[in-house]
Amino acid sequence: MLYRSVMKDLTAWKTRKHHPLIIRGLRQIGKTYIVREFGKLYEHVVYVDLRSNKKVHAAFDGDFDVDNMVLGITANDKSAEFVDHKTLLILDEIQDCPNARSSLKYWDLDGRYDVIATGSFLGVRGFRAPYVRGIPVGYEEHIEMFPLTFREFLINNGISEKVLNHVEEHLKEAKFINPAVHESLRSLYLQYLIVGGMPEAVNTFFQNHDLNATRRIQQKILDSIKADFGRYKDSDGNDKVNETLKLRAEGCLDSLPEQLSKENKKFKYSLVDIPGNSIEKDEGLQYLIDVGITLKSYNLRELTSPLEGAKISNQYKVFYTDTGLLVSQLDQDTAEKILSGNLSAYKGAIAENMVASALHSTQIPLYYFRAPSGSPELDFVISLQGEPVIIECKSTNGRATSMKYVLANPKKYGKHKAIKIADTNVGSGDGFITLPLYSLGFIHQENKPLIAPAVDLSELQDFK
Repeated sequence: MLYRSVMKDLTAWKTRKHHPLIIRGLRQIGKTYIVREFGKLYEHVVYVDLRSNKKVHAAFDGDFDVDNMVLGITANDKSAEFVDHKTLLILDEIQDCPNARSSLKYWDLDGRYDVIATGSFLGVRGFRAPYVRGIPVGYEEHIEMFPLTFREFLINNGISEKVLNHVEEHLKEAKFINPAVHESLRSLYLQYLIVGGMPEAVNTFFQNHDLNATRRIQQKILDSIKADFGRYKDSDGNDKVNETLKLRAEGCLDSLPEQLSKENKKFKYSLVDIPGNSIEKDEGLQYLIDVGITLKSYNLRELTSPLEGAKISNQYKVFYTDTGLLVSQLDQDTAEKILSGNLSAYKGAIAENMVASALHSTQIPLYYFRAPSGSPELDFVISLQGEPVIIECKSTNGRATSMKYVLANPKKYGKHKAIKIADTNVGSGDGFITLPLYSLGFIHQENKPLIAPAVDLSELQDFK
């Protein structure tokens, strides 16, 4: 079993007061596997595959009385057993049965059973409209799953907590990391860039470290994801395929290696080799974003907070969610070059993609800055504690010219914290710190609930 940090979130959900939980994310990301593993903490688990088992959909067609729904599910699955406060109900691929999604409110109000749903197409075109009975706002919780992070990759490689804690502490304090530890993590990170974080690819790699076999699995995963492009539900709930949308999505995805090979990596619809104008092609790109296989980083007009208010909505770069999938689409010898430390073999695309993927996995919005003249250009700008932070990524340990220029001109660009990610150990420069490439795998962003403190109103009660 692969270690996944999301298991901690699931365990925390189980032990506190909670609503039904929806786990969303790209297909082949391991949602079903992790939920079924989590189910081992319960005495009873009822698993319902809403994509392949159309007959069970009828269980959710009635008045949402929980006992009636239990009756419908158990009539369809003779082995299913519901025991009060001891049962986990798993509704897999819930977007395929809108009424099942609508029913979550009533499972929540009833409270006898824990419910977890998974969805690969939630929010994707074609799965939005048929919620004729409503979405249970306020009665469901959400977790988004991502490919394995580098930290998860290390844990599954047998790296000890002692080593991980050593690295995390030194990164946090910007202290030089033990050279032996640094070189080992660097080598493992180069492997991780090729393998990526899709669970089947990771498992295949761990079996014998055969990168050719891993590449075949990655291509199989991509084929499987593409096979679902354009799938939607008609008004009767039947599976259909929007062939035009499928073509546009495939065209945009197939163009990414070329898009990222350019010095200016801004996404250009002219490089999408299918018929149609930019508005039509954009429909395909948005589909890729909704599915979760790609992500956008927006250009900024200026380096000011809030970043969302400064973004240029029609200027963006597009990256793969998983860097391993990108590498699998490049020349066969790309993996060999990466292993040798040559990350600049693809004009910085691999290095930039790894930053985008790592930041995205912590749900940090992505932005970059490219002046109208083309210079300076900053690879990434993120918001930390409400302030812009510059991130420059170098596939070697080259000069971060644009970052240094911006830092040297605070009157024009403002004063900002800056980080240089490079193929080197921890260090510092004039106004910035330097972190190794693998530091991205140790990013943490806690998602704590925002709870307003209670206000003492006693003095107001008798106010006249």
